[in-house]
Amino acid sequence: MTTMYGIKNCDTIKKARKWLEQQNIEYTFHDYRADGIDKSWLQDVCNNVDWQALLNTRGTTYRQLSDQQKSDMNQSKAIELMLEYPAMIKRPLLLSKGTYQLGFKPEQYQDLFA
Repeated sequence: MTTMYGIKNCDTIKKARKWLEQQNIEYTFHDYRADGIDKSWLQDVCNNVDWQALLNTRGTTYRQLSDQQKSDMNQSKAIELMLEYPAMIKRPLLLSKGTYQLGFKPEQYQDLFA
């Protein structure tokens, strides 16, 4: 089974969901805000996806952090921040066939589901 993780009102999530639906690929959607996330899940993700890639430093939420919160960033600190502010997790995060895919590019999804 394929699971997409993200936030439902994210434009990239909408594009990825539309692509999956057009390809008739069944999936479940896990909304970080509505369904929640826990530390053990996020640590597992970071064991499979580089935490630096997972932490969305380009978004508004990250940019609004204080310099102190951003300083000395490491995996443990990033996990705590992502738990507190799920919007800082790069989207979408797709888990399919035991593999995590971060972000959305149609050609990458095509390769994954070929």
